[in-house]
Amino acid sequence: MTVYGLFVEHYQKYEAIWNGNRGTDLFFQNEMPHDPPSQAAWMEQAGIDGRAAFKVGDSVTSFTGYGIGSYSFFNYGVDIFAAHALEVLNTLPAVSLNDVLTILLDATHRKGGIRHVINDTGGPFNRRQPGHPVDSGELPDYW
Repeated sequence: MTVYGLFVEHYQKYEAIWNGNRGTDLFFQNEMPHDPPSQAAWMEQAGIDGRAAFKVGDSVTSFTGYGIGSYSFFNYGVDIFAAHALEVLNTLPAVSLNDVLTILLDATHRKGGIRHVINDTGGPFNRRQPGHPVDSGELPDYW
């Protein structure tokens, strides 16, 4: 399957979960939920803040994504974080993910954000420069 433009916003759990093999997503745009009342209320599991915007399922062995962006703007005035924007298995081939970024949108309060772009790679965001993209940077060989 190929998806041309996937837009998912403000859902409290994973925004999108991709469970099929040999799939391609050409453009993904996401804003994480604006209104988690606390970090404790928005956790993937103990020790993992928030939820990834895009999760590639644990059984997926082939997937390609291009132009994937996730944005954060938590408007309750408290620090809310997502550990990562994308969650994928480390076994995906090196060419699987291309042009991936996160952006902190709250230029006024600068609260919370997305700590890493893909799993624990890329980032972190810079509160002094809201609105500036943080890309996946130097990725390990498996991306």
